[in-house]
Amino acid sequence: MKPVLVAFATREGQTRKIAEHVAGTIRARGDEAELLDLGTGTRVDLDLSSFAAVVLAASVHLGRHEREMVEFVKAHRTELEELPTAFLSVSLSEAGVEDMTAPFDARAKAAIDVKKMIDDFCAATGFHPSRVWPVAGALLYSEYGALVRFVMRRIARHAGQSTDTAHDHEYTDWKGLHRFVDALMMELEEDDGRPGDRRYGVATRSQARGSPPSQAR
Repeated sequence: MKPVLVAFATREGQTRKIAEHVAGTIRARGDEAELLDLGTGTRVDLDLSSFAAVVLAASVHLGRHEREMVEFVKAHRTELEELPTAFLSVSLSEAGVEDMTAPFDARAKAAIDVKKMIDDFCAATGFHPSRVWPVAGALLYSEYGALVRFVMRRIARHAGQSTDTAHDHEYTDWKGLHRFVDALMMELEEDDGRPGDRRYGVATRSQARGSPPSQAR
């Protein structure tokens, strides 16, 4: 099977970590994965037809996905539409959706926010990925300057996340992400004529990480 491209756009580095986890999961299955950091520019010779699928991962800041990801998808939309694609939207709002200790209304509001950010991305790019998987990000206070730390602390308070700026706080559900990637790869392997390993994979989001509020669907 052709390799899978994992293209990512990040600000403080959590989405890079997520992209590396995706690539590592793919490689652990015996398949090839190529990482592409959109923040450093794209390859001049990039030919998406040389890949079996493309995984796109982008963090969200102030309600918008990274500009580099939006520009990449706009530039390659026609090629992407010919391939299986997965979009990983990395945000603190998703952490609110997955917080089982939070009130129902708070989780429902967070789910609405997540959906709106993804809908806005699709509207801005004109592209609709084959699969979408929201991923909870992190509060990396140690990586922020004074102004950004102040802003992120206010956002965290609004989202019900930690305002303890003395520590970093990671909310990413690594097991759920791993199962999502396994399910994606199983489908690709079966399409490629290889027997997918039925030990892996999930049919729905709820099976991967527990049922969020009904509004999250």
